[in-house]
Amino acid sequence: METTKHHIEPATGRLGVLTVGLGAVASTFIAGVELIRRGLAEPVGSLSQMGTIRLGKRTEDRAPLIRELVPLAGLDQLVFGAWDPISDTAYESALKCGVLDRYNHIEPIAAHLKEIEPMPAVFDQNYVRLLEGSHVKTGATKRDLAEAVRKDIRDFKAANDCDRLVVIWCASTEIYIEPGAAHESVAALEAAMDANDESIPPSMIYAYAALKEGVPFINGAPNLTTDVPAMTELAQTAGVAVAGKDFKSGQTMLKTVLAPMLKARMLGLQGWYSTNILGNRDGAVLEDPDSFKSKEKTKLGVLEHILQPGLHPELYGDFHHKVRINYYPPRGDNKEGWDNIDIFGWLGYPMQIKVDFLCRDSILAAPLALDLVLFMDLAQRAGLSGIQEWLSFYFKSPQHAPSVYPEHDLFIQQTKLKNTLRWLMGEEQITHLGREYYED
Repeated sequence: METTKHHIEPATGRLGVLTVGLGAVASTFIAGVELIRRGLAEPVGSLSQMGTIRLGKRTEDRAPLIRELVPLAGLDQLVFGAWDPISDTAYESALKCGVLDRYNHIEPIAAHLKEIEPMPAVFDQNYVRLLEGSHVKTGATKRDLAEAVRKDIRDFKAANDCDRLVVIWCASTEIYIEPGAAHESVAALEAAMDANDESIPPSMIYAYAALKEGVPFINGAPNLTTDVPAMTELAQTAGVAVAGKDFKSGQTMLKTVLAPMLKARMLGLQGWYSTNILGNRDGAVLEDPDSFKSKEKTKLGVLEHILQPGLHPELYGDFHHKVRINYYPPRGDNKEGWDNIDIFGWLGYPMQIKVDFLCRDSILAAPLALDLVLFMDLAQRAGLSGIQEWLSFYFKSPQHAPSVYPEHDLFIQQTKLKNTLRWLMGEEQITHLGREYYED
């Protein structure tokens, strides 16, 4: 098969990484990168840093590191900035969030973390009701706020001598919003911003500002942000990459592994009950039913798309799926996710699977943020504008073209990601057929 290497602009110069939010996920991400580039830690959990990719036949024994195959920005090229409605530096935030050990992982890089002071945020408590902040921007209209964010982006790029930028949402979950008329086109979106329409949340203001500045935008929360026609139109016309939504880090990651197993073996499902206890700021915000509804929608959609009940009604046509998240302060960032899965097999006999995942929310999310930043920068340099479905691997509710359903199976997502990298580099796709090993 003839293949052609895709043109990719080189990853030269400095890559600015602007996080919306400087809480547990962002401060853990930033601190981790600094520790790793000083040789004080390993990038565990990062596919871009530790993952390998098979090239050609198995007999060729070619499996380089992904970062050796594709021209990713190096960690030494990253420069961090942030917006947050709380004025704490990255150092103060890391201490308060309590994710990282103070003496092993915060104090050795304290000077660096103290230099990262957040810019005032676009924040409206109507969209995150259980969070308060005074370090906020003011403006007569939402368009004015977007222009202020655009200026922040330009000023940060100039002040830090950055060649390129990526913006990533690491902030709290906003209330649930249904797509509407204001989201149908760029013109409608801009008119709604001018009119201070309630259907334009802060996350959309950041996304709009980033795309207008030609900067890729990543949505790490379940907010309605770039997954509306206006934003995809803007991304395409501006030639900018977008991806989202909601980092797939803990319980849902397990779901996208276990559900494909059931389907692969044609085992039936009667019910799947998922509950979590979580004590960080995200857990507190999700006590608000409208914020929880945003999260619930992304977590509930996974099983239906993987199991395809329309194709297998006798196995998956009537299963009960319940998701709960409970704020429990003693746990902090150490989340515990319980899953009770009622399945049935041969002749309809019932069985159960029980999972108790004691995970660390931000420890799982930080490497996802790193990978997404580096891969989105790669996509931008390769001219891959608009929705980056090949990055579905990282999201609970992957953004996708309106004409297709989202792919949730983690292994299919991984294959899509690696085959996209192979395609970019002019390497053959891996189908895993393997007939060539048994033919004369």
